[in-house]
Amino acid sequence: MMIMSSLFENAVQSIQLGVEDYQANDPKRALSAVRNFYAGALLLAKEVLVRAAPNAEAKDVLATRYKPVPDGSGGIEYEGGNRTIDFTDIGERFKDFGLSIDYSALKDLNRIRTDIEHLFTNAPREVVREAISRAFPFVVDLFRLADEQPHILLGDVWQVMLETRELYERELKECGDTFDGVDWASASMAEAALSCPECQSHLVERTDRSRSSHEYADATCRACGIKISAEKLIETALEAHFEAESYAAAREGGGQPLYQCPECGVKAYVQWNEENGCAWCQLKLGECSRCECGLIPDDVAFEDSSMCSYCAHVMSKDD
Repeated sequence: MMIMSSLFENAVQSIQLGVEDYQANDPKRALSAVRNFYAGALLLAKEVLVRAAPNAEAKDVLATRYKPVPDGSGGIEYEGGNRTIDFTDIGERFKDFGLSIDYSALKDLNRIRTDIEHLFTNAPREVVREAISRAFPFVVDLFRLADEQPHILLGDVWQVMLETRELYERELKECGDTFDGVDWASASMAEAALSCPECQSHLVERTDRSRSSHEYADATCRACGIKISAEKLIETALEAHFEAESYAAAREGGGQPLYQCPECGVKAYVQWNEENGCAWCQLKLGECSRCECGLIPDDVAFEDSSMCSYCAHVMSKDD
């Protein structure tokens, strides 16, 4: 008979409950499905960390903050607090423990969970299906790190997860194929994953496949059904594509990779690596015609994109 720790048992049961809620096909259980499934994934990640340090107290392994306390011998020891790690902390803790996990998938999963909880009371079943499908590789990796067999522990739920993943991958490919032949006119946009600005699903398909210009790449979301303009599709894709770089620039200083274009107003002006231009209207800023400084979208004259705002101000005074 298999003996499981309470933490691991709760993880398995939460994942099972999440998939069962999804199977119920009841909109009122959609949010419950996501909460249970991601709670299970979080508990499973914690179990992996606890197993990586079998001689330590679980509360010390999982604590987010530590405080020094007297050790009774003139020194100090560190005591873990009551708060334990969540999805925002797991990546760093795994890294500290020398455990390999897909950090980008982890961040993506946390965003999906947060978006669904904040944006949907009754999430469309398709959105829940996608959340489970995209979490699938991450959960499999966690079972592997715990040296456990998910197909044995999860029972019938494992087969549902496999079928759900297979269906999602097939739909994702179908949607991606509709954008074949689109001339994005931007290296970053050609690499970016497309997603719905409303529900964040990647199951978006092109409405009109007869024209190759990016300006006609309007789309429809298969998950929530909204119509997406080409401008909004590009904005959403680029914001997600540069999310990590934008966060690092805001935290550490330095130029942002993505700006609102001073010409067309679409947040699609890319200044990253070798790319310098708007992915929507193709504006490319050069040097200020007066002082010859390099122009950036945040410092361009409102009425003249060939001049920086300072020089435009000086010239207006001269007038």
